[in-house]
Amino acid sequence: MKIIALLPARLNSKRIYQKLLKKINKVPIILHTAYRTKLCKLIDEVIVCTDSKKIGNLIKKNNLKVIYTKKNLANGTERISSIIHKVKADLVIDVHSDEAILNPNNIKDLINFHKQNKQFDIVVPHKKSDNSRDHNVVKIIYSKNNKILYFTRSQAPFPFRKNKNYYFHHLDYISFKPSALKKFKRFKTSSLEEIEGIELLRALENGMSIGTFEIKTNTFSINTKKDLLLAKKKFKKDKFFKKYFEKISI
Repeated sequence: MKIIALLPARLNSKRIYQKLLKKINKVPIILHTAYRTKLCKLIDEVIVCTDSKKIGNLIKKNNLKVIYTKKNLANGTERISSIIHKVKADLVIDVHSDEAILNPNNIKDLINFHKQNKQFDIVVPHKKSDNSRDHNVVKIIYSKNNKILYFTRSQAPFPFRKNKNYYFHHLDYISFKPSALKKFKRFKTSSLEEIEGIELLRALENGMSIGTFEIKTNTFSINTKKDLLLAKKKFKKDKFFKKYFEKISI
């Protein structure tokens, strides 16, 4: 079974200027994410999908593979689905490129879950979180059989009759069947996606089956300057950096 990781990497970001080139321990965020993804032994190949020559040159300098994409793509899923015809794989792992403190074991757990639950077109893992009001945090609502019913940035499910001190936080590494990405590529932006700003609502609205399971982790995507500062602090005790830092060329 061939499993590849696609890292959608857009240079321009709204909250942090050229976020993926910001450095932690003197290494750009995008390189942390790529090398930590490579540490997962179930991944056969890591490919960065970008519209930026600046990112592309950095990736190639580090002997990693890059595929250039169009600039007018709205989100990461559009970016990786736009190049799915250029790769061959039995499973595609979408890793958001700002996962600089990614635990490679989480990718392994994701792959194993999807291999054991082939009824799902897509699998989005979650972690429990008490951060319900941050709109950067996408919450997952799912059924007893681990099938996702809805994604939202709202405080949901809302504790109207029963107090709830945790929510299910969408993690930013996602497993796709290649056929699911090919289908997604054909879909137009959906109505709920336009409202919530969550592209996988497009898949749900078009009847695709999306599964989830819990991963117990303290990792997070770097969405804000506060996240970046916290990631820098966490690197002081990071156990994975030493496994790849000597390979990096900046």
